[in-house]
Amino acid sequence: MIDFEFKKMQIGNEILAYREGGEGDRILILVHGNMSSSLHFDQLMLRLKDDFKIYAPDLRGFGHSSYHERFDSLKTLSEDLEHFVEKLRLKDFELLGWSTGGGICMQFAADNPDLVNRLILVESVGLMGYPINKKDASGAPIPDQFLMTKEEVEADPIQVKPVLDALAAKDGDFYKALWNGAIYNVGNIPKPELYEQYVAEMLLQRNLVDVDYALMYFNISDETNAYGKGTGDVNRIQCEADIIQGKDDLVVPAYMGEGIYKALSPKATYHNLEKSGHNPMVDQLDELVRIIKK
Repeated sequence: MIDFEFKKMQIGNEILAYREGGEGDRILILVHGNMSSSLHFDQLMLRLKDDFKIYAPDLRGFGHSSYHERFDSLKTLSEDLEHFVEKLRLKDFELLGWSTGGGICMQFAADNPDLVNRLILVESVGLMGYPINKKDASGAPIPDQFLMTKEEVEADPIQVKPVLDALAAKDGDFYKALWNGAIYNVGNIPKPELYEQYVAEMLLQRNLVDVDYALMYFNISDETNAYGKGTGDVNRIQCEADIIQGKDDLVVPAYMGEGIYKALSPKATYHNLEKSGHNPMVDQLDELVRIIKK
């Protein structure tokens, strides 16, 4: 990626790969979502490099980072981020999380209120995680019946097993078909050479079952759901927040973003993007840049 260095750092038993660059006075950390890597921020980073010093890690088990130890919670990935920030001696930064990365960033901000100046949550998972329903014989979700174990997650015939099979076979065509239908659903697709690079990074993921399981059990609200009582950690988030939700997002329903906004008000601002699905880096890059720059 032009103007950005690709580096690696030892974090406990893991090695985190990350991209670093930019010359601005403000510090911005970018945390990617599931089925992706830090490379998916490349166009956004190029647009922000004059305003921010930017760091974008590959999370454990994604991209070019290691995956020596499995995990059960987004808090573990947030703790990896804590070690990353500590080693770089970063403070007073803005923290952007996309999709699953939004949950990780909310957990980080709750645990480290003295470090984060601002949260930017882009199509973020909600405060009460992302449950996965059991499926009936036809593959349809069964209402009020949820997967509870990693073994059940791994065997899920609709949302998980086809992706695991594609990862095992390095089937880029499957990923393109999936993203074209679920992510790039408003008609915008990355340039062909970029798309090939993105897919190659997607196929490096090794932790899909752990991430799906962690998303199911993530709950920083005060409420109880099928997976148990929430931690209430959302109440410890003190910084300003921007919640960015595409009106055409097929992955994260609008109620999740609205719930975050309600919980973080009055310090939160809600941005409902027209003609944008789950990836505004492709659908509404200009507007996303404007919101981030403020």
